[in-house]
Amino acid sequence: MRNRLALITAEPTAADLAAIDTEWPLIAAELDVLDAEITMLYAEDHGGPSPLDWRRLRRAEARVTRAAAEVNTRTDPGRAA
Repeated sequence: MRNRLALITAEPTAADLAAIDTEWPLIAAELDVLDAEITMLYAEDHGGPSPLDWRRLRRAEARVTRAAAEVNTRTDPGRAA
């Protein structure tokens, strides 16, 4: 039980922080999609999403695609070609 508790309260290692740093652009892009989706849901109560809301969602989704490709390339250098 003591080891289990130590795992829960342990600080992140340098490797953990490096992994988060590497994936942060993807995490941020996914948060942008979530924010755009929430805006779309709220817009349903006010006549529906505007063309600007749809454009914001499409751009956020495109950022996720680009960020995912970039993270994949960084984590697997053999695929960078």
